[in-house]
Amino acid sequence: MSEAIESRQKDWWRGAVIYQIYPRSFQDSNGDGIGDLLGIAQRLPHVASLGVDAIWISPFFTSPMKDFGYDVSDYCDVDPMFGSLADFDVLIQTAHKLGLKVMIDLVLSHTSDQHAWFQQSRSNKTNDKADWYVWADAKPDGTPPNNWLSIFGGSAWQWDARREQYYLHNFLVSQPDLNFHCPDVQASLLDVAKFWLDRGVDGFRLDTINFYVHDQQLRSNPPLAPELRNATIAPSVNPYNHQEHLYDKNRPENFAFLRKLRAVMEPYGAAAVGEVGDAQRGLEIMGEYTAGDDLMHMCYAFELLSGERPTAQFVSEVFDHVDRVASEGWACWAFSNHDVVRHTSRWDLTPAAQRLFTTMLLCLPGSVCLYQGEELGLPEAEVGFDDLQDPYGIEFWPEFKGRDGCRTPMVWEKSNQSGGFTTGQPWLPVSHDHVNRSVAVQENDPTALVHHYRRAIAFRRSHAALVRGAHDAVQAEGSILYFTRTEGDEVIFCAFNLSAEPAVMDMPAGTWHDIGLELGSAPVAPDGKLHLGPWQPSLKLKA
Repeated sequence: MSEAIESRQKDWWRGAVIYQIYPRSFQDSNGDGIGDLLGIAQRLPHVASLGVDAIWISPFFTSPMKDFGYDVSDYCDVDPMFGSLADFDVLIQTAHKLGLKVMIDLVLSHTSDQHAWFQQSRSNKTNDKADWYVWADAKPDGTPPNNWLSIFGGSAWQWDARREQYYLHNFLVSQPDLNFHCPDVQASLLDVAKFWLDRGVDGFRLDTINFYVHDQQLRSNPPLAPELRNATIAPSVNPYNHQEHLYDKNRPENFAFLRKLRAVMEPYGAAAVGEVGDAQRGLEIMGEYTAGDDLMHMCYAFELLSGERPTAQFVSEVFDHVDRVASEGWACWAFSNHDVVRHTSRWDLTPAAQRLFTTMLLCLPGSVCLYQGEELGLPEAEVGFDDLQDPYGIEFWPEFKGRDGCRTPMVWEKSNQSGGFTTGQPWLPVSHDHVNRSVAVQENDPTALVHHYRRAIAFRRSHAALVRGAHDAVQAEGSILYFTRTEGDEVIFCAFNLSAEPAVMDMPAGTWHDIGLELGSAPVAPDGKLHLGPWQPSLKLKA
């Protein structure tokens, strides 16, 4: 194998298109109303048909499901709800036969309070795992040791009567934080990663990667000025946004663990995408965590999960920021995931706008995550309070309705009211509107959005400049976003009209050939300018 080919294979993650699967809601294979691993394996031909490079599977580990799998009670087994380790092996084999890499969602910052580690840790102050979690004495008046807050509301500290101490939980009370200052904790978590790598996974999505390490001195966070607050990480109704999170997360000691994790992954050719949850410094942390070749491969960026529909100016500013603080790093971009309102609804997109944003996403520098059902243009489902499952939504209802509206089951066909997801009662109701947008319905409609996703992904894969190429400044001219991607001799000019109104711009100097006509790309007009219709791209290859 040539050195160039070997390098490309090792760098498979650069520019990869990753399809996120939320296992509870993808496909139920046994009629219990909950998706499972064999259901995923059954439906992987659809995922492969899109042309994506990899799948990311949200947690399926043994769990009491207080936070739907993000509260792990056994890192090295499958929850019976989702099947068994043997079923996982089938899934891996099926994916690899279809040419798909498999990334799994590792939740290393915290466990369930039902994990055997925590059960032992809380039993007394002298056991072998006494320091595996973050324990602290109360202040003299009995109150928590500092002002840290939970993302899910209230104090991040919970009193434990057994030890007569508080333990830290950045999320639910039932999700105690592991103590990364304990070498045994780090070693055990690295063993978890190795367990799954030995089982054939190709990488990890690392949940809340910047939360791993806390300040050993337990210093209180300073307040954050109101004008600096934003709701990208927690909803605005949550006072979590009122603090500058200097001490409960984002600690410099995290780098040492990330280097150890990368070293474990390296012999397997595996890759990791870290989720950085920080409303003020997310892009800077992304740059720090992905710099060089001994930390993380990619970080998952939140900027395009924004509540407001991105304008050309906004996207330009995001990439200017990335170029300033993360020029050595590698971002992974997404419009939707299991934690936010689906972008079709969030941004109130017409079908033409859906297509344009899809084309733009697949031309931007970095890697891409697509969320299940996004390729069908699914809008956010309406879920009534009585049907809610998400503790986050129940806590902050009705100002924040939680995450169930984007987690309703995938729709495959119109054969039943569950859209082919299950023969039983689905764990969340299936939207009737979704059933009419199912995979089978769209496959039979040549104008359907799913075909545009296939074309846009194929276009990206056919141009190395779009997969891993360099880029010049990402600029805005009115409603038009434009930039150039370059890899070797291939130079591609990309322009996108992020507006329902026509727009005009000058073409850059040089001789350009039209490409991307299958994506609605506008040709150069007789006057030598680009005249873009509403929600229209223009894609050109330099001669």
